[in-house]
Amino acid sequence: MNKTKQFIFFIHRLSLFMALLLLSACNEEMRESLRPVPTAFGRVNGIAIIADKALWEGPVGDSLRNYYSSAYLILPQPEPLFDLSHYTIEQLNEETTRRELRNYLIVANLEDSSSPTTQMVLQDIGSEKARRAKEDPSYSTVIGKDKWAQGQLLIYQFAHSEDALYANIRKSFPAVAKRFNKADEDKIDASLFQGGENKRLTEQLRSKMDVQLRIPSDFFLALDNDDIFWIRKESSKASSSIILKKLKYTSQAQLTREGIKAVTDSIGRYYVSSQIPKTYQKINDVDLPMFVDITTVNGKYAVAARGIWEMENDFMGGPFVSYLVHNPEKSELIFLEGFVYAPGEDKRNFIQNLEYLISQVRF
Repeated sequence: MNKTKQFIFFIHRLSLFMALLLLSACNEEMRESLRPVPTAFGRVNGIAIIADKALWEGPVGDSLRNYYSSAYLILPQPEPLFDLSHYTIEQLNEETTRRELRNYLIVANLEDSSSPTTQMVLQDIGSEKARRAKEDPSYSTVIGKDKWAQGQLLIYQFAHSEDALYANIRKSFPAVAKRFNKADEDKIDASLFQGGENKRLTEQLRSKMDVQLRIPSDFFLALDNDDIFWIRKESSKASSSIILKKLKYTSQAQLTREGIKAVTDSIGRYYVSSQIPKTYQKINDVDLPMFVDITTVNGKYAVAARGIWEMENDFMGGPFVSYLVHNPEKSELIFLEGFVYAPGEDKRNFIQNLEYLISQVRF
């Protein structure tokens, strides 16, 4: 074979090899594109922290735990706002399911170019945002979605020094925590209504109180008289209650700490008791505080209270949350209270579920 034929033969073989290589790459891309995208999973209030080991074990990690694991307001025994887990990039890659959780907080010191977390953050946020973070120290948070699975929320927290990162975590905590809580609402709703809606009770409440409130199928009517509507859910772990009452609006003094406490205690005294005679429910704001906030419910001015209830003359108690909502169109107030009795159980998620239901009320 002369040199010309050898060259042609070589080019032919090379072209064939390149074609096979390209075809293999295309097939691999096709397999990747056809592979089903997983759906993110994880518990309500769970956050996976992605950070280098040195950051997590140092002052930055202490700051994260101090804020995100602080006590949920307000429960008989301390429970954290969020349940934290920590993974390094290496640990994420070791186990696929660690990349399929719902909520991630990714924390990086951008000054450490050798950090695997920093490298991932820079790649994910892109060069323009990385440049902005370098020029503007106040630019420290980016929101991402669905990086490894559908239904994921990823919040990137970064700075160009550990001191700046610490300050950014402290400053942004309220907004970031609110964003994670908002992301959990879909899961809370799906869990509460997995058995459907009790439409009969929903319609009964609408007819009686002239309000719209979705009621899960596993709630039942405990009391319905002239001015009280009480629904309950009973399980092996907890008793969960929601009480509604309509009141005439007379003055702004009703929408105060004293006003909402008076309504809550009045209902507890006359309607809520145990099987022991002369028992009644009341707020205990002596041993633990009652927190009161001004808020809105469906755009209506409201005062909200949360704290601990106890049973007078009996050994019962638990958390409660109540709202007194002003409806100026009818010059009336709607009182809504959720309370939980769950001896020996964590109570955060139970009261959180009731607060979610109450917050959905519509006039």
